[in-house]
Amino acid sequence: MGKVIEKIALERGHEISARVSSQQPKESFDLSDTDVVIEFSRPESAIENIEYCLANNLPAVIGTTGWYDEFDRLEKLCSSSHGAFLHATNFSLGVNIFFHLNKVLAKIMNNQQDYSAEVVEIHHTEKLDAPSGTGITLCEGIIDETDQYDHWKNVKKSQIDNEQALSIESLRLPEVPGTHEVKWSSTIDTIELKHTAHNREGFGLGAVVAAEWILNKQGVFTMQDVLKF
Repeated sequence: MGKVIEKIALERGHEISARVSSQQPKESFDLSDTDVVIEFSRPESAIENIEYCLANNLPAVIGTTGWYDEFDRLEKLCSSSHGAFLHATNFSLGVNIFFHLNKVLAKIMNNQQDYSAEVVEIHHTEKLDAPSGTGITLCEGIIDETDQYDHWKNVKKSQIDNEQALSIESLRLPEVPGTHEVKWSSTIDTIELKHTAHNREGFGLGAVVAAEWILNKQGVFTMQDVLKF
């Protein structure tokens, strides 16, 4: 993702002030002229990186997932330091439109008791986490808008043994940037929402757009703020 983001940022007229990695840690750079940090790393690194950005008055765009157990603490830290960070489980503009449509559909389906929902997410075999953060966000959107579900389980729908559990199935296949499906099925028919990423360009573009947007702002934001949903 770092290479994709750098390519898009340069194409949009920005300069790269630092390329942070395990070989070149952030402490080895002078970031005094840096306007925004885009963070795509690992969960165990993201928390420390967010804290560092807040302590150094660096607005941050956070693409890493798996750190949300610390969200409330970091949100308070952001407020007390008058800082800014923007987080998303997926920065693709199309996926964030998909998130919005998912919630709208779920709200409609809440009155259709003959239908049941499921989420399927498909990624490349190198993806380490399952389910994907995008898949979890889709599940949370359905749970928020319906009375039927109160939690999700990372199993096939046929393996669900609790009517209040929403199924999210994870598949790992070669050369798949990311596909997410939401299905509402009855004995009569199935309604499907589907997003298919053709490459990683969309994720990188969304992150750079978010970085452009957060400049000179204070607070904690999401892509919904950027896209004005």
